[in-house]
Amino acid sequence: MAHRSGVSKSTVSRVINAEPGVRAEVAERVRGVIDQLGYVPNSAARQLVTRRNNAIAVVASQPQNRLFIDPFFDSHLRGIRKELVHHGAQPVLLFLEEPEEYPRVGDFLGGGHVDGALLFSLRADDPLPGMIERLGLPTVFGGRPLVREGERVRERVYVDADNRGGAREAVRHLVALGRRHIATITGPYDQEASAVDRLDGYRDVLLDDATPDLIERADYTRKGGADAMAALLDRRPDLDAVFVASDLMASGALQVLRERGRRVPEDVAVVGFDDLAPIAETTDPPLTTVHQDIEGMGRLMARLLFSRTGEPGEGRAAAVAEHPLSSVVTPTRLVLRASA
Repeated sequence: MAHRSGVSKSTVSRVINAEPGVRAEVAERVRGVIDQLGYVPNSAARQLVTRRNNAIAVVASQPQNRLFIDPFFDSHLRGIRKELVHHGAQPVLLFLEEPEEYPRVGDFLGGGHVDGALLFSLRADDPLPGMIERLGLPTVFGGRPLVREGERVRERVYVDADNRGGAREAVRHLVALGRRHIATITGPYDQEASAVDRLDGYRDVLLDDATPDLIERADYTRKGGADAMAALLDRRPDLDAVFVASDLMASGALQVLRERGRRVPEDVAVVGFDDLAPIAETTDPPLTTVHQDIEGMGRLMARLLFSRTGEPGEGRAAAVAEHPLSSVVTPTRLVLRASA
């Protein structure tokens, strides 16, 4: 193959393994010869040489049926897939729904089947991060991981949006509109650091006006948003604005406001968070919301993970030691539409 391509064997190897350092025209010529000869790489032999599986675990501590209808997770996963394709790798989806599933997932992750892991939706007391740290498996978290009070977080690299800053911008906008009784629908505090950060951003602006009767907790679902909006209206019928911690929940809140005869934004202004186009652009009225680059964060998670796994042939521990990384918090911005 090297002879027919007019290049060295090492160059052919780099093309086959999608390694950098080969000029585009040379790589194209080598791939042409590969196609002519019908060559198929021996993945088992290549794994022995490179110590890589070209597989990345994507682990979510959520029911599988909920995640696959969640546009937020779908956008994240789309970004991850695009970056994995760029690196010639494949995602392996693992779902944790019950406590008895942890040993199975731990055995799989420790069995040398994957080169690293991307973790989502883990509770503060979740044992999985500790299990993975003991395995020495390179890991990147989707969102800032929650931890128990007093627990130190070491080498837990994560990608998140500026949730607190985005929430502040949303609530300041409502204040600037002259709204006086601003409520909020939050996410689950025990599972999502984003829920804590967005509630903190709300409180940063309103201070003493952020009274408990204007705060309702939900679960990042449409139904959760609808139930929370109904509870707020029953408790505080004088509210004239609501900051909702996700677009999906905001869509449910808008439905309840419409059913209760409240005009948006004339009677109640509504601001969401995420800027998921299939939701924000199709609600009635279209949703003012805080934009975060969800797909871009997925790509960045995978990119950081590949930086941690190192070059082919590096052991896991050496790769992590030689590629220390910092977590990344991406910016947010308010997108104005008709709801506020």
